[in-house]
Amino acid sequence: MLFRRASRVSVVATGLTALAVLGLAGCDSDTDDAKSAAAKGPSVIAPGEPGQPNRTLSAAEAAEQRAEDDSPNSADVSYTRMMIEHHSQALEMTELVPDRAESPKIVKLAERIAAAQQPEIKAMEGWLTTHKKTKKADEHDHDHAAMPGMATPAQLKNLRAAEGKAFDQLFLTLMITHHEGAITMATDVKAQGNNIQIEEMADDVVAQQTSEITRMRDLL
Repeated sequence: MLFRRASRVSVVATGLTALAVLGLAGCDSDTDDAKSAAAKGPSVIAPGEPGQPNRTLSAAEAAEQRAEDDSPNSADVSYTRMMIEHHSQALEMTELVPDRAESPKIVKLAERIAAAQQPEIKAMEGWLTTHKKTKKADEHDHDHAAMPGMATPAQLKNLRAAEGKAFDQLFLTLMITHHEGAITMATDVKAQGNNIQIEEMADDVVAQQTSEITRMRDLL
């Protein structure tokens, strides 16, 4: 009886050990499959240097390339040049506020916008200088009219002519659209650019201008 019981215990133990091994193997297989799927991920379009074609990279290749080399590509350079111009128009609009706005809240808002965007322009100009890129846009950059959120000459003329509540409403309307355009540009370069510093600048634009849009909508 003792021998039989011992034999049964041995068989059960052996069976449990086999199941455990199979279970571990299954976990390893699942882990490997998950890692493989994560490594594959969606493909990424990597913009080439000016005059060079774009390349399609796997998610793993894009991450590896980014870790090894964050040299600016054409998307980084175009974004920086355009955002300098984009910010410059915002400053042009805020300069009109002290003499035309009725609401003190609009005045303070304009001051905050200018205080944020003036240093950003300086930082972007410094970035272009560091990377030996001209500040002037070339044929690979979008033209003025193609930049999202930019006010038209007619809209700026109307803003200059407005005063009081009419000015406040028009300023908020134009600046909300302007900020939304900047967020679109920043989001695009985060997906298409390669330089870490530009990505960090774009993150700042998204965070700052999203917050300001909320304030402006509350004032409408």
